[in-house]
Amino acid sequence: MFMNRCHGFTLGLLSMLMATTVPAEQMNGFAIGDDALIPVADIHSGGPGRDGIPSIDKPRFVPAASAGKVRPDESVLGLEMAGVAKAYPIAVMNWHEIVNDRFDGRPVVVTYCPLCGSGVAFAARVSGMELTFGVSGLLYNSDVLLYDRQTESLWSQMLSKAISGPLKGTRLSMLSLTHTTWSHWLGKHPNSLILSRETGFKRNYDRDPYDGYVDEKGTWFPVAKKDPRFHPKERVIGLELDGRFKAYPMSELTRTKGKTSDQFVGQTLSVEFDPASQSAQIKGADGEVMPVINSFWFAWYAFHPETEVYRAP
Repeated sequence: MFMNRCHGFTLGLLSMLMATTVPAEQMNGFAIGDDALIPVADIHSGGPGRDGIPSIDKPRFVPAASAGKVRPDESVLGLEMAGVAKAYPIAVMNWHEIVNDRFDGRPVVVTYCPLCGSGVAFAARVSGMELTFGVSGLLYNSDVLLYDRQTESLWSQMLSKAISGPLKGTRLSMLSLTHTTWSHWLGKHPNSLILSRETGFKRNYDRDPYDGYVDEKGTWFPVAKKDPRFHPKERVIGLELDGRFKAYPMSELTRTKGKTSDQFVGQTLSVEFDPASQSAQIKGADGEVMPVINSFWFAWYAFHPETEVYRAP
């Protein structure tokens, strides 16, 4: 059965992954060994059990003209690949957190953690194996732990890494996902598709289950590190480059004229900020948009307390 679920792995690799047995704690049906890459004591139940928050595995998309109830100022996650642009409304992602999708046949997973305000998209193929993801119901630093259905490894969204299970230590490749407004995304991608509210689940997508949370200074679940320099729910653009980390707070970017340059890890970066949509992107010297994480300050700092912080001149 394990062999069937892990199609694409060689017998030798499977044998290596299964060779080591370590003491394991059962949480939401997941066996988390003492050798997990994060402290097991810091993993918390978010309330719902495994798949209690259902992922969208067969997403339906409609053209912009059929977007219906989506307001121009509504927040979306936008992803463009292989000449196809898609938007994933936060109003839908709040209730599902994961969309298993495809672009030109390539498997992609789009994830969103409402507690951290973090949207991250990944290429969903590892070592030749296509992965599909679900919501484990577990949290670390208040951030969702994903699990893949092929090996039942647990993955930290903010770390882009499997923290336990057969794929422990494996990293997922981040894609350039944009957290912006529907009108801003549509202005740049007029032929964009948008995730339909016809998800196959009965949810009130007009209701925000986290209403008021963004204004609270507190978090609903424990985090390892805190820093008072910014409101905990201040939005930042988090960048990892050559193993170092830097946060670009929206309050600092607001003080720029929409476009500024920055030096980080010996590279000249171009930072483009749109004040109307409170969104930003970072480009390298080659002009390519770099994968970043748009999240709340508390979440970025909890995972990267060594982070540098951009300050407007």
